[in-house]
Amino acid sequence: RRLEFRSFALRNKKFLLGFGVEAIFVLAAIFGPMLAPFGDQQFVAPPFLHPSAHHLLGTTYFGEDTFSVLLYSLRDSYLVGFLGAFFAGIIGLTIGFAAGWRGGLLDEMLQMFTNIVIMMPALVLLLVIGAYFKTHSAFFEGVFIGATSWPWVARAVRAQTFTLRDRDFVDLARMSGKRGPSIVVKDIAPNMASYLLLVFILLFAGSMLLAVSYDFLGLGPTNGVSLGDMMNKAELWSGLTLHMWWWFIPPGAVMTLIVAALYISNVGLD
Repeated sequence: RRLEFRSFALRNKKFLLGFGVEAIFVLAAIFGPMLAPFGDQQFVAPPFLHPSAHHLLGTTYFGEDTFSVLLYSLRDSYLVGFLGAFFAGIIGLTIGFAAGWRGGLLDEMLQMFTNIVIMMPALVLLLVIGAYFKTHSAFFEGVFIGATSWPWVARAVRAQTFTLRDRDFVDLARMSGKRGPSIVVKDIAPNMASYLLLVFILLFAGSMLLAVSYDFLGLGPTNGVSLGDMMNKAELWSGLTLHMWWWFIPPGAVMTLIVAALYISNVGLD
């Protein structure tokens, strides 16, 4: 199977393009802070400097090296994206498999809970939480995004489980004495593996976009930097008015490339 997947991947231009771009940014997020010429909040030069050989993306309103801040921002943005996708995936898969396998009253109760979460205004909820907790972390933001973005996963997995639970291989598993949880984990889930991989990719991209949106509104982590935080500071300190394009365009462009690469990979795998 590994050889088959590798053979397919090497022939799929969309997957190679998306995966290659994404790999570059992942490596930059992991090793970027080690290679950054300056710290993420270090005042190293006069403000408003244009891009140059010494400061590749110029300096911010505060005299920070924009390129260094961008490299540090990637790590927190990827961390929030992964945490959001992980927690949303765990919750969505658990509820979706349980509802699709058991059906009946449990299915109705889980669907009612899913509908309640769908109707909850996540932005308002985050504002209320922010009023009580003065400091936020990347971990908190990732957990919050994961706890509010799983309903579509639960519904999709539930529908897939409904279509698979009456197949012949599931009936054979029942006849062999397997219990429900074992059938779901060992028989149904493997037959949805490719679909679940696509779900995680979409969750990851969606989590990063939500994180950038919250950060841009000033609701993100208060003890770090991120792509959305860079754009938020550029907006607050008149980066657009002062024509400091090197402050707000690079984080937006990087975020666009990251999400586009994820979706291109997703299309290739699909």
